[in-house]
Amino acid sequence: MSGNRFQRIIFALLTVIVTVHGYVFYSLYVVNGTTLMEVNQASGVLAAIRAQGGVYIFGRFMPIWAVILIEFCFAYLLEIVMGQPSSYKLACRVFNPRETHPVLFETAIICTTVGLMCPAMSFIAAWLYYPYYEGFSIITLLANWVKLVCFNFPFAFFSQLFFIQPLIRTVFKILFRKDNTSRKTVQGA
Repeated sequence: MSGNRFQRIIFALLTVIVTVHGYVFYSLYVVNGTTLMEVNQASGVLAAIRAQGGVYIFGRFMPIWAVILIEFCFAYLLEIVMGQPSSYKLACRVFNPRETHPVLFETAIICTTVGLMCPAMSFIAAWLYYPYYEGFSIITLLANWVKLVCFNFPFAFFSQLFFIQPLIRTVFKILFRKDNTSRKTVQGA
């Protein structure tokens, strides 16, 4: 994505805000919802989370808003430091951005970002959601990491490619329409 540093930071911020909420919903409802309801003998996922005193993270139970905030901090930092710069560079190794259709180039960036961010965030999640009450084992940590990657990668790929990134790019274009219009005018003059 071309543009100045401020725009890249805002783009990452918008992406991470939508993505973290999507993943927390996906993890709690889709992946773990049935188990949470069975263990806590609750009729709904939110009731199950309330019954157990929150979401298990860092070896203790925390409210959902704290989980979202913690994951947001990790995801935003990782996106700014690794995701955006590396995915653009890797996409440029395969495609020339000046000669490649913008949709194809953006798709390459999205796929590269998912390929980098999903394993990295799943590794962080393996540490955050590790069952510390059972003691610590590196084998269990690695098994949990692989399991999380297997659960998260299909969701990450399809949600980013078909929903999140098109939404964020549309919002981004609306927010920076004036800036993009003035830049094109200056470049065309």
